[in-house]
Amino acid sequence: MKRAQGSPLFPIFLIVFVGLLGFGIILPLLPLYAAHFGASPFVAGMLLASYSLMQLVATPYLGALSDRIGRRPVLIISQVGTLLSFVLLGVANTLPLLFVARILDGISGGNISTAQAYISDVTDEKDRAKAFGVIGAAFGLGFILGPAIGGALSHGENYHLPAFVAAGISLISLLLTIFMLPESLPEAKRNIRRRPRIIDADGLRRAFGYRQLGWLLAIFFLFNLAQSGFQGLFALFTNQKFGFGVKESGYLLAYVGALAVLLQGGGIGPIVRRFGERRTLQVGLVFGVLGFVWTGFVASWPVLLLAMLPVALGMGMATPTTNSLISRESPPEERGQVLGISQSIAALARVIGPLVAGFALEYAAWLPFVLAALLVALAAGLAARLVPPARPSEDARFRPRDAAEKPAAS
Repeated sequence: MKRAQGSPLFPIFLIVFVGLLGFGIILPLLPLYAAHFGASPFVAGMLLASYSLMQLVATPYLGALSDRIGRRPVLIISQVGTLLSFVLLGVANTLPLLFVARILDGISGGNISTAQAYISDVTDEKDRAKAFGVIGAAFGLGFILGPAIGGALSHGENYHLPAFVAAGISLISLLLTIFMLPESLPEAKRNIRRRPRIIDADGLRRAFGYRQLGWLLAIFFLFNLAQSGFQGLFALFTNQKFGFGVKESGYLLAYVGALAVLLQGGGIGPIVRRFGERRTLQVGLVFGVLGFVWTGFVASWPVLLLAMLPVALGMGMATPTTNSLISRESPPEERGQVLGISQSIAALARVIGPLVAGFALEYAAWLPFVLAALLVALAAGLAARLVPPARPSEDARFRPRDAAEKPAAS
């Protein structure tokens, strides 16, 4: 693994972990916080969706901007935005201020594409899936610990303290980035000719124009669509099936998250070295199909624990390998932009998924999970068509304009 000064993956891990930790801390509180100001359930849903919508818009822009000016400045600026959003959330005394805080945090949360591009810069191909697995573990840990911390800090209608704690954690991450994170993208490799755009239709067409990259982006969308519906409606499903409340459903989701974290944090590297990224992705998607179908038709909660095991395995195997393959299939000078597009696609899935699953749940408790299984099965069908990535010397996208640029293709 190529390393800049020190260990750049550690501060990147902290950046992602802190972002998800802060998101998790305030996530369970947001609907109640909005209701405190008289918001209806629909308006509270809009508040939740505003984050993903802004992330959808900002992620490709920040990724492309990092291709132009470097990864480090984009990460620092976006973390300042996250810090300010948590402070604003803590002092908010009106519903519009809550929306402003979530919109600002969604824009700042678009830095995930830059963090992924940083990983691609500092890792070799053989270690990249493992590195993305570590970042996936940061996602999982933040999502597991965040809601628990938020619940412990919130007493009665005290919604301010969790937001200020999230701001404090964000400040620590910002300082670590400033003092510990070296720049990963040399000036010679920056794409200074392309100006970032909020909506880059040309970049989207180019990304989907590469057949295999287009398939990977479609796989990423379908899997996130299924996963977001599962996560968003799981509490209602367990309430209907077993009479569980928020606490029990939270424990079950933490169980899935913990399994995925263990796999992504330590197990994915040996699995990929043994079977390769494509096979690992394909097997992970098959696990997802089996897990979603089984979960939809369980009759008791002990069986539910078993049914959720292949769901966790599918998440843990498919997410980092898809990200790694997308980064490998992306032209080096557009890698940040392409990873931004992929995360924007995931954000779109997180907006649509819960809405579709909620509509299906009105008809039958099992229907959202069958739909999720069908989506993942479609993704598995696309994954079955993937072929090994071409070597840089054989791929026209990676042919440098002159010999001096050849290192950029690795």
